[in-house]
Amino acid sequence: MKKILKVFAYLLGAVILLLVCALAFLQLGFPRVDSPQELTIEYTPERIERGAYLANHVAVCMDCHSKRDFSEFSGPPAPGTLGAGGDRFDHGMGLPGVFYAKNITPFGISDYTDGELYRLITTGVTNDGRPMFPLMPYAYYGKMDPEDIYDIIAYVRSLPTIENEVPDSKADFPVSLILRTIPTNSQPEKKPDPSDQIAYGAYLVNASGCIECHTQVTPQGVIIPEKAYSGGRSFPFPDGSLVTSSNITPCPDTGIGNWSEEMFLARFKQYQDSGYVNPKVAPGEFNSIMPWTMYAGMKEEDLRAIYAYLKTLPATKNEVIKFTAAK
Repeated sequence: MKKILKVFAYLLGAVILLLVCALAFLQLGFPRVDSPQELTIEYTPERIERGAYLANHVAVCMDCHSKRDFSEFSGPPAPGTLGAGGDRFDHGMGLPGVFYAKNITPFGISDYTDGELYRLITTGVTNDGRPMFPLMPYAYYGKMDPEDIYDIIAYVRSLPTIENEVPDSKADFPVSLILRTIPTNSQPEKKPDPSDQIAYGAYLVNASGCIECHTQVTPQGVIIPEKAYSGGRSFPFPDGSLVTSSNITPCPDTGIGNWSEEMFLARFKQYQDSGYVNPKVAPGEFNSIMPWTMYAGMKEEDLRAIYAYLKTLPATKNEVIKFTAAK
């Protein structure tokens, strides 16, 4: 009996040692991304203007990094909160932990160099080596032209400082360990010439992260490639109601196959019309997480390029019920 207990103790010790080694390997060996580059960006008015356009109307960084007011349709950023962060994403949304959008005004990023900010945006790794949960769409930003990322950095550096302390995000175990293996070095692409409308549209669709919301995911949150852009991903509101993303493939029955370019353009630009007043929405009434009022500021030629690219996608049939009220 003593011999059996002794063998068991040795085996248990070996297992514990292996676990400790595995944890140490994950902690010390990951994330596997390059060190931040030596980078000094010139914060010219042109860069700041382009960065403002990208951050507010294309990549919509301000969508998450501001307080969204869901008492209005599509939850536009509340005045005075631009870049202040603080929005919480948690288990009620089906996420494996509690995650916060950080303060990206100068108050929140003052300890970052330009190179560290570039690495953060494009790989999801902080200046102290922590990986971010991919709720931050760094995988898409890592494919953008570095010049566009530089413009965004110039813009957020120019934001008015808002002193808002945001808690650290915390992933549940074992996701907290798995997260360390996700970041990879960015794979930047040169921005296509707008004259190549489809290629330019594909670039903008990536920068906007359209696939992330308009595609169903596995229970682990992984995009299902064969359902890309066909909608059907549901997002819960605090009151228990669900909003589900639309099918934006060119399927004539369930997608945008019968939409003309002008119809597509008008769907966005209606929220920028001089006579438009964003309606108030009570809990339980139809609402959307799609930041329509932000995307409405996208240039017409950019929206037309997105439309041209979407029309090249496989037409995937998927009927979507856009909104389900709380029971």
